[in-house]
Amino acid sequence: MPELVVIDLPAGPAYIEAIQRVWDAGDAFMPIDPRLPSGEGRRVVEALAPTQSLDANGNLTALTGGRPVEPGDALVIATSGTTGLPKGVVHTHASVEASARATTAALQIDPASDRWLACLPLAHIGGLSVVLRSMVTRTPVTVHDRFDAARVRDAALQGGVTRVSLVTKTLSQVDPSLFTTVLLGGAAPPPNRAVNCIATYGMTETGSGVVYEGWPLVGVELRVDGDEQIWVRAPMLLRVYRSAHSDIDPKDTNGWFPSGDLGFYHADGRIGVSGRAGDVIVTGGEKVWPTRVEQLIGAMVGVAEVAVVGRPNPEWGQVVTAVIVAEQGQVFPSLEQLRSAVREVLPTWYAPRAIELVEQLPKTDSGKIKRHLV
Repeated sequence: MPELVVIDLPAGPAYIEAIQRVWDAGDAFMPIDPRLPSGEGRRVVEALAPTQSLDANGNLTALTGGRPVEPGDALVIATSGTTGLPKGVVHTHASVEASARATTAALQIDPASDRWLACLPLAHIGGLSVVLRSMVTRTPVTVHDRFDAARVRDAALQGGVTRVSLVTKTLSQVDPSLFTTVLLGGAAPPPNRAVNCIATYGMTETGSGVVYEGWPLVGVELRVDGDEQIWVRAPMLLRVYRSAHSDIDPKDTNGWFPSGDLGFYHADGRIGVSGRAGDVIVTGGEKVWPTRVEQLIGAMVGVAEVAVVGRPNPEWGQVVTAVIVAEQGQVFPSLEQLRSAVREVLPTWYAPRAIELVEQLPKTDSGKIKRHLV
């Protein structure tokens, strides 16, 4: 049976060589985040049960307690869940190729003239997918070990980079005009972004973004059920979730994957994402999706960052509350100004009834707000 090999290397050309080595042997690889404390790294390894480890010297070491993967598996990557043991998302060579081909076609990538920049962590799908699509399509790629705005600029001006994937929180540090395309993920994009900054929707389970500016990529099917959950069916979906002892296929019998995200359709047919199902605020019997409120408040002068949460309340159940990082040097909007701005676009019950000022918001490495910690 094929092995599952942990690649414990810093991002760079050697990382790509290591992936190719593992694949050439018929095995699958598992990235591990070098930024993790040793104890947390061991926790991830124990949860996903790889069979071998490949170090910076090219040495393979057998690991105890591991179990093999299935033929055709290419990758096992840990989800970024915030509670419980991490799950491994298993992608096959077929799903990796489907993701690479769909993205390349949508962006009209030309391997002869384009070059990708991978500057996000390779232990997360946002960074790793850049490398994988470059390998599949033989498009040149430059790999950085971390995001650094000066190095990103130099890569475009001097290194021939034309395409890059970023998380929203880093966009303000980069001049988008230096690139043909900037793919954005990780959090809601700014409403006034440049036209070449493409908002993507996807997750580890979809192998990368599968929706660009509300439209699914070729081969991707979407539906929104009666509970407003988004379901995805596509060739780039995961095969199974992996744990130390078993595999679980989260797809239904017809191949549809429940995303855990709530969504809706715009009048023109584009899909909109309201947020995670668990993030819904129920106030006075009405549902409020925080992301839609955050997009409106975040665009206001005086607001640097915002998270909208529901605080317990005996009368309303939950009170819509805007937790805000103020923008230095700007006049901060009043509660009534916030409420007025929201009511112009959304139903009245979406308007915050309280403001909390904080110095910073807790976030994941990809810039997503850890709402349960706000």
